[in-house]
Amino acid sequence: MKKHTTLPSLFFCILSLAAPLSAQQSATLPPPQPGFSFPEKQTLTYAVDWRVFPAGTAVIHFESDGATEKIAASAETIGAINLLFRVSDKFQSSFDRGRGCSYGFDKQTVEGRRQISSTLRVDYPGQKSVLDEKNLVNGRARHVEEPVHGCLTDLLSGIFYPASQPLVVGRSFVIPVVDATHTVPVTIKVEGREVVRTPLGTFKTIRVQPTADAGVVKNRGNIWIWYTDDERRLPVQMRARLFWGTITFQLSSIESK
Repeated sequence: MKKHTTLPSLFFCILSLAAPLSAQQSATLPPPQPGFSFPEKQTLTYAVDWRVFPAGTAVIHFESDGATEKIAASAETIGAINLLFRVSDKFQSSFDRGRGCSYGFDKQTVEGRRQISSTLRVDYPGQKSVLDEKNLVNGRARHVEEPVHGCLTDLLSGIFYPASQPLVVGRSFVIPVVDATHTVPVTIKVEGREVVRTPLGTFKTIRVQPTADAGVVKNRGNIWIWYTDDERRLPVQMRARLFWGTITFQLSSIESK
């Protein structure tokens, strides 16, 4: 099984197909709507399917620390998929709850024989992102600094950030997403309303499609996120349909703790 048939973040799929954004094209991250609340002390668990097979589970936990929102996520393969290609990924991000600006994004990935640990920090006063990455198998490390402009979201926070914006069917907005050595503009297209059934129940939702402005994603795959059509705007379903198959995340439980 190839590495990309595992459980990456859906925004990883976007960025793997998108082109870097230059400073002249830089988009502005609008702040969350007044009164919007991100999940507080909640744990969201998703059942993950690859094509028609149960592939794993993903768990996302929210904590608040003053004005900072912290997200921790993990993805694990299960069953036959685990025997073919084991995945154990962990992600962490933090952002300013009032402005949406990401402070950083950490990831520890175990995907087959590949083991990588990385830390990405966004230095807004210094107008740069700082990446420190280490290959845990061969010990190789790298340090990269790149210029950034304005407020940015990251790969993990970027899944939840669109929920903080007005989701008006037929309209779109652009968010800048920072990753490793570049920033990518992602257009969030609000496509329509839809009833979605998940292991947790049936939900009225608003379906959005994130796309890269470069247009590369259109030729190689599609990604959708279904948010509840209420004040919570929880992502109850996420789907990446790419050339190697379809990965679907469906919300299976919510715990407050």
